[in-house]
Amino acid sequence: MSSTTKAAKKSVSRVGRLLGVGAERLMREPQLVAIADGLVVTDVGAEAWFTLSASNTDLMPEDRQDFEQDAAALALAKVLPGYDCHLKIIWSRLDGEVYREEARRIFSAGDVEAVAEMWANRLDSLDLPQRHLLLGVRIAERDSAARASAKNTASGALGIGHTGLDTTELAHLDALTRQLERRLEATPWRARIAPAELLAWAVSRESFRPQPAPPHLPVVTGASLVRLTQSKMIPHSDHVRLLDARGATAAWVSILAMPAFPEEIVTPGEQEWLRCLSEITYSHPESGEDALVCPEASVRFSVWRKAQAIKSVDKQRTSAKEQRKSAAEGSAGETFAETEETEAVMDDLRRQMSRDGMTLLEDHPRLVVSSTESLEDLRARCDAVIAHYAGLSIDVVVATEEQRELWLESQIGDMLRVLDLGHIRTTDALAASMWWGGSEAGDDEGPIAGLLTGTTPGVCRIDITAGSARGDATTTAYVGRSGRGKTTSMMLATLVAALKGAFALMLGFKGDEAGIVRAGKYLGLDSHHVTCGVETPGVADVFRLLPKNDAVLQVVSQLLIILPERMRDAGIETHLLRAANAIAGHEDPATWRVIDLLKNGPDPLSAEAGQALAELSRTQLGAPLLGQPREGASPLRPEPGLWLVQVPGLTMPQAGTTPRDMTMTERVSLALMRGLIAYALSTSARPDLRNLPKVVAIPEVHVLTGTDDGRRFVDYIARTGRALDTSLAIDTQDPKSLLGLDGVLEAITTVCAFEQSTRVQQDAMAELLRLPVSEATRALIHGVGKDARGSIRHGHCIIRDRRDRVATMQWDAPSYELLRALSTNPKDQAEDFGTAEVSEPADAGADANSVHNEGEEGSEAA
Repeated sequence: MSSTTKAAKKSVSRVGRLLGVGAERLMREPQLVAIADGLVVTDVGAEAWFTLSASNTDLMPEDRQDFEQDAAALALAKVLPGYDCHLKIIWSRLDGEVYREEARRIFSAGDVEAVAEMWANRLDSLDLPQRHLLLGVRIAERDSAARASAKNTASGALGIGHTGLDTTELAHLDALTRQLERRLEATPWRARIAPAELLAWAVSRESFRPQPAPPHLPVVTGASLVRLTQSKMIPHSDHVRLLDARGATAAWVSILAMPAFPEEIVTPGEQEWLRCLSEITYSHPESGEDALVCPEASVRFSVWRKAQAIKSVDKQRTSAKEQRKSAAEGSAGETFAETEETEAVMDDLRRQMSRDGMTLLEDHPRLVVSSTESLEDLRARCDAVIAHYAGLSIDVVVATEEQRELWLESQIGDMLRVLDLGHIRTTDALAASMWWGGSEAGDDEGPIAGLLTGTTPGVCRIDITAGSARGDATTTAYVGRSGRGKTTSMMLATLVAALKGAFALMLGFKGDEAGIVRAGKYLGLDSHHVTCGVETPGVADVFRLLPKNDAVLQVVSQLLIILPERMRDAGIETHLLRAANAIAGHEDPATWRVIDLLKNGPDPLSAEAGQALAELSRTQLGAPLLGQPREGASPLRPEPGLWLVQVPGLTMPQAGTTPRDMTMTERVSLALMRGLIAYALSTSARPDLRNLPKVVAIPEVHVLTGTDDGRRFVDYIARTGRALDTSLAIDTQDPKSLLGLDGVLEAITTVCAFEQSTRVQQDAMAELLRLPVSEATRALIHGVGKDARGSIRHGHCIIRDRRDRVATMQWDAPSYELLRALSTNPKDQAEDFGTAEVSEPADAGADANSVHNEGEEGSEAA
């Protein structure tokens, strides 16, 4: 403490003693001088401010959470002893306009403005709270306030003091801040210096007045700081009232104290008393609807140096020992049980402090509850907070007649004012609050995929094309039982990749994926739908898909698979190769020309093979490979855009089945699949597309992995995805089948796990999520697809991200129309039959928030 502050406190304390209050209550408010990156400077001191990262603890195994809590307690004891600290947990609303600007930077294809508009409207309609964790540490006292007292008096009404902060002092404070950051970034909170814009916003928001955007300056001082700090507060016995610039009430705020905690707190669990802030709800006094309270927290604490803590413990232990002896001498040898217990507790605490890194701290927790609606609404919120903590055996009260002092105390840059509402306890006790815990998963930046549904609300960002840019693996798996939204979720992610300008190919083996093309056109994407069947002969002709030199061997390989075993034994391979080489020199090479050449050749074996292939070219599965193209048929081309290739009726042979034992349908299906695989591989490896992100999405991938060819293809794409900048998205109902694919398992960075009902599949899902295989995990996986009433919850899943963080999330779409277009429900698709296009995005922009409308019962749009 500086000499100026000491003198001021000494002067005020004389008045305080007469009034029966502490000196701190009557100290004047510190006046802000400057805000910079990681720094808040007042006329009496300087504080370093850091943003703290959240940890995903909701689904963290208990042993790992215990380790995390112990690491936090150790960090408090090792990094912060001797410092006065201020922890703030504050909330903001996710602003649609902010994401609108972000979407313009993320997306480069399709109708970017319409997509940005839809997401902005969607986020605004959700009114989603976002949690911010800030830690302030007092790093310096300043003596300049005395020298500038005259100027401070003149400018006090402006809330700013001219203290002559020069560049030398600012550089010194900045160095202290960065030195402390290096120590805090290795803690579980992964602290980073708070940007000046964030600190300016955190200061200005306390006035509840509309404020201009914080200036983008390295240091905020002078008039800019005055505009951010202008406010007027009127204290009342149980709340304070904030006024706007016209004198009208802008908000009502109550500060709640926490005077008593239970002797023991059980963690992990509900008693994590700062993590649970986002779980508190109340009944709105007018509408009666349940809504989040989102109380904020302001905890000022000081970690004692170990020597000071041990000295205090020894003092208490000695006092208890003396009381025990005195009681024994004066009560015929009887002692009080409380005295003996205190002595034993102090002995145990002394041993722990000597052996472990634990020490003591003094903390003063406050909860800040606010309402911009009415005083009645504020009191309903306060009652809900008090009732919630009562259920945790924690006393919370409205600090009557202390509202002014506690409100000032909660401000950034102020000081501890009410000393008699604090606690002295171990660092473990504060760490047990788990203020940094909650729900956290997904990418740090990129497109929003959905909403986190754990204890802390927020958005979940998933970019399936980002792995290659990070130098990481590139596979995303969507796993779960039918009808839970996994394919729709994968289609949403594929659409987002196409909006980012990627080449996006979906191979559809189920036949219900057509919605992705409707949705692509709705979003203004260059979308192509190719259905392999008799109506599209030659659409998957390898000669049309690959360069001529590469196509010859692929064509021969396909025809060999299709033809019966006796023809292969008779030497048909040589005739096929000769014909394919001859046709490769044609100006328009095609497989049907190879068949014509065989059919009209002089060799009886060739003619028989050509005739058999010509007959197959007239079938559902043979036409896409062997048929002669028709005018106007949608061709399959190796070009960027959104491509859906559907192959209905594919019947694949079981793994290990020899060609001799395959049926004709299985042989033709295998040949068609090989052609599509060759197309996907060739497009992924094309030099002119090497710098373009590419996505290969495969619904029901177990159809492929059930064959040797399909398994090799999926394994190849997964292993080489980073080098080829090709991301693989797969969905399956059979997570157990993935456990045998080592290449795929090693390449999976993100898992979206939907409901599974059988024990075997649940255990396989637990392994994919890297969760303990236990009854609790099985119950989690079984229940993730249902709401509290037991109804199906489409799109709700458990996500494991690239950092192995596991949380629950709800996939989301910016508009109902988009979600309806993607529906895989048979009834929805029957209604859409014959509809080639949906409305343009611009027409639906005004109704973007109609995503709240419920779809038809049983629909994935519901």
